[in-house]
Amino acid sequence: MFGAGGGTSSYREVEETDLVILWGSNAREAHPIFFHHLLRGLRRGARLYVVDPRRTSSARFADVWLGLDVGSDIALANAIGREIIHAGLVNHDFVGRATTGFEEYAESVEPYSLEEAERLTGVPADAVAALAHDYGRAGRAQLCWTLGITEHHNATDNVLAMCNLALLTGHVGRFGSGLVPLRGQNNVQGGGDMGALPNKLPGFQDVSDDEVRRRFEVRWGTSVPARPGRHLSQMFEAMATGELRALYVLGENPAQSEADSGHATGLLGGLDHLVVQDLFLTRTAELASVVLPASVSAFESEGTVTSSERRVQLLRPALRPPEGARADMEILAELARRLGRGWGSPRAEEVWDELRSLSPMHAGMSYRRLEATGGLQWPCYDEDHPGELFLHARLWAEPRLGPPAPFSPVAHEPPLDELCEEYPIRLTTGRRLDSFNTGVQTGRYRSPLRRPEALELAPEELERLGLAVGDRVRVSSRRGSVVLPVSSDPSLRPGLAFMTVHFPDEVDTNALTLDAWDPKSGTAEFKATAIRLDPLEEPAPAGVGGGTARWT
Repeated sequence: MFGAGGGTSSYREVEETDLVILWGSNAREAHPIFFHHLLRGLRRGARLYVVDPRRTSSARFADVWLGLDVGSDIALANAIGREIIHAGLVNHDFVGRATTGFEEYAESVEPYSLEEAERLTGVPADAVAALAHDYGRAGRAQLCWTLGITEHHNATDNVLAMCNLALLTGHVGRFGSGLVPLRGQNNVQGGGDMGALPNKLPGFQDVSDDEVRRRFEVRWGTSVPARPGRHLSQMFEAMATGELRALYVLGENPAQSEADSGHATGLLGGLDHLVVQDLFLTRTAELASVVLPASVSAFESEGTVTSSERRVQLLRPALRPPEGARADMEILAELARRLGRGWGSPRAEEVWDELRSLSPMHAGMSYRRLEATGGLQWPCYDEDHPGELFLHARLWAEPRLGPPAPFSPVAHEPPLDELCEEYPIRLTTGRRLDSFNTGVQTGRYRSPLRRPEALELAPEELERLGLAVGDRVRVSSRRGSVVLPVSSDPSLRPGLAFMTVHFPDEVDTNALTLDAWDPKSGTAEFKATAIRLDPLEEPAPAGVGGGTARWT
């Protein structure tokens, strides 16, 4: 946020805050460790607002649930901002000291009255006002979000709308008040920190910065391109045009995790050369020219991981990898040797120390300190620095330290996959507590919580359609179709359906989803698909829509 590529707050702060907003996040199922911290905060008296199209298991703990229509997040955020301004709840001292662009922002949200917000979002005007007033008056407040905000064609604008509210009220840069993006997978934060972004070097340093780039070039003994590379969505576009003919995939299963999976699988299968480095023979690996068996980083190799609170923790191997498998770093080093760029046999600590010498925000995190402390939060500038509990305290300094934080006016845009007479139902996707992503890691284990994939609909919707629980339907979008049973879910409102992506070998949910992506982040619009249902009368074939999902 505001120049740093991570959340502003620590988990401890959600335990000691006055107000928590979970926006587009079913943290109880998708981020259960964080949710335990949140529950401690609720037990201490914090109020909880949940903003989500579904009344999820997280929303059942809320004081107020705002069940907005899918894709109307900016309209809601702008209406909250407008109400904060009209109610005289702006933190003018903070806005004047630490921000720019307030007048332009205030003008941009003026059309989003409470009544207009109710029309655009489906949320009652009094609930919008209540959230605005409670957030504006709270002594401390945490605004948290995850993929429900970011898996849209305007994902970055959704996040900027959240940031605007924090700037408006001064709920950033101090203990207990902050912006908390909960990362979608384990060590996503660490991947970004290490430079796994097309426009960044490790430590979120811009590849376009000549001085920064020179430091890396001297240390690495090679030139570093000044122009950003392609993000994942752009890679698939380049496959389609023939510009990208070879791909190296580490620990991903894009054949099943990408939107419009039929199109994605076709592109992967058409490459001249596909290398997959993974623990399992995934559907993507089945398409590969070469498969490189990797070890389990959490148990079989050494290194670091970084959580959503920017905490870097040291991992030590507990088990030996099976015969034929190697740590990712060993595989990469051996590949470099065979390509004529011998790196020797670097140990994990040596690689980490090189990283610390190039990334100022990691400089103080020696293995010795990480082991002694159980983990440190970046930025940690030297070996006497304790790490920062929260970010952007500089905005409260007098005089302010560093540049001001800008307001970013953004406008409501509806989902791209429009509802119509042919496709009248909105499908949104998400996770369940017992499973993870495409099920490669979790599908082989039994769970008492697991149930077969089904199209979840509101009870009223089932009645309107003349369907009973277990009836099979063909679900079609503008891209493909799948067959599965229906189930009843009272957390849904009529017109909204829900599916997961956990069992793609039985039900390929991403055959339905739209691959249009946010031009600023590259994230596809997984959360807003237009579908229709066609009832089927024939019996279900073996393995479709019933039983426990098998592992592949």
